[in-house]
Amino acid sequence: MERKVIPIGYEDIREIIDKNLYYVDKSLLIRELLDSGGKVSLVTRPRRFGKTLNLSMLRRFFEDERTPVGEKVDNGYVFNDLAILSCGERYLQHQQQYPVINLSLKSAKQPSFAMAYACLVDEIIKEFQRHAYILEGEMPVRDRENFELVLRGKGEDALYAKALGFLSECLARYHENNVIILIDEYDVPLENAYFEGFYDQMIRFIRSLFESALKTNPFLELGVITGCLRISRESIFTGLNNLQIHSVLSPRFADCFGFTEEEVGRLLDYYGLSDKYSELRLWYDGYRFTDVEIYNPWSILNYIDMASITPHAFPRPYWSNTSSNSIIRELVEEADGETRKELEALMNGGTIEKPVHEEITYGDIHISKDNLWNFLFFTGYLTMSGQRMEGEDIYLSLSIPNGEIRSVYRQSILQWFDRKIRQTDRRPFIKALEEGDCKTAEEFICRQLLDTISYFDYAEKYYHGFLAGLFAGFEDYEVLSNRESGTGRPDLMLKTRRIRDGRAIVLELKAAQRFDQMEEKCKEALEQIEKQNYEGSLRDEGYAVIEKYGICFYRKECMIQKAK
Repeated sequence: MERKVIPIGYEDIREIIDKNLYYVDKSLLIRELLDSGGKVSLVTRPRRFGKTLNLSMLRRFFEDERTPVGEKVDNGYVFNDLAILSCGERYLQHQQQYPVINLSLKSAKQPSFAMAYACLVDEIIKEFQRHAYILEGEMPVRDRENFELVLRGKGEDALYAKALGFLSECLARYHENNVIILIDEYDVPLENAYFEGFYDQMIRFIRSLFESALKTNPFLELGVITGCLRISRESIFTGLNNLQIHSVLSPRFADCFGFTEEEVGRLLDYYGLSDKYSELRLWYDGYRFTDVEIYNPWSILNYIDMASITPHAFPRPYWSNTSSNSIIRELVEEADGETRKELEALMNGGTIEKPVHEEITYGDIHISKDNLWNFLFFTGYLTMSGQRMEGEDIYLSLSIPNGEIRSVYRQSILQWFDRKIRQTDRRPFIKALEEGDCKTAEEFICRQLLDTISYFDYAEKYYHGFLAGLFAGFEDYEVLSNRESGTGRPDLMLKTRRIRDGRAIVLELKAAQRFDQMEEKCKEALEQIEKQNYEGSLRDEGYAVIEKYGICFYRKECMIQKAK
């Protein structure tokens, strides 16, 4: 059977249908939007959860689209096989009836306000160009002049600040019907401006743009705005008493953004990958929007595409957001003792409990750690596993959603640890191992353990990586990890670059389940070194001085014993 191509990176439903690509039907969003009764709906979801594609669907359904010369464009065929078509006349009577303003703000991710503003103005100009057919109709002279000024990019700042309201009025008069306004990624300019240092300037422009379109606009039929965070403190939505807010904590639209369990199952069946279900769940499952289990579409589509080509390929972290990743790195690098414990709990599959602040803003991120945790929750780097109410506050139980996101945290922790260790004087530690000073070596390792973030629930895999990190970049020794030697593989082996007058160090690691097992585990490690003859290959190479150590870990305690 010839299968449909997976639509990775496509943002327009019409293009997906025209090219006969696989489409996960989200058309019931139309019914839910009309049933909500909201004049303006703000839908917040993490990046890459299908917001842009859904807005394109709303546009193609509602828009009375015209060609540059004013001829009607029929988009009805796009919905021929979709669920909305069977919902009845109550909904279908709205199909292709309204002029639509469709504006994305994601191009404003620029290093300066001037560049970001220019990109936003360019997007506004493009939307005016898309509707330039109205110049063929009757228009007041001043409106025509202002419209043409926008088209030529010659308008004053005030004209662009009120552009959406102005375009609404022009479109409503031409079509004799009110306007639907769709604004995608509304908070991208704000997030970018926060990190680049021109937050206040961008807030003022976005506020003016939205007020003209959504606050006092008699030509507005309904509006839909999407983003990651609900931002209100800066009064972007001041006075907008017809705004309905639908975050990941709201039941409405819960299954409309992202893939449900059933939708993922159908995808796997269609591409003959049902045997990949367990692996897919481990890496990409874990999000819950209220009571609905949701998968990140970007990750699922990329994973299925990869598995269709190379069935034995390993899962990969496809989804991340650069600015959010930087927040994770910042959290790791500035973590105090309490935050390190919370990160360790999360990395080992546990939960932390935090009060929820739905109106978190970029300017608030660093006011408290609670705000930072909230930012990570609403941007998709944590998910909710439960909630409770205490007084007037709602507390969420938060966890890392899946293996893909855990890998982002792990990478941030590894990068921080690597930088930290490179700034640490490790010569006393190496000298202690060379001289057989187990006590000094123990104390050095324990200090580092207390000041780092553990994961893998203190398993041998974690301690192996930890010790390998301590030796990384140390020029005097070559470090071998799990390499063949004798009849087995020692955990770590160090040897000087020169053999003559050089030395080698063999380290075998164990992790104890209880503190009182540590001495026994050290002896077990030393016995393994002798039994497996780990020093054999080193003596064959010509190393005469070979130190052998059994090292045991229990949580953040370390015990070292040297072979006699």
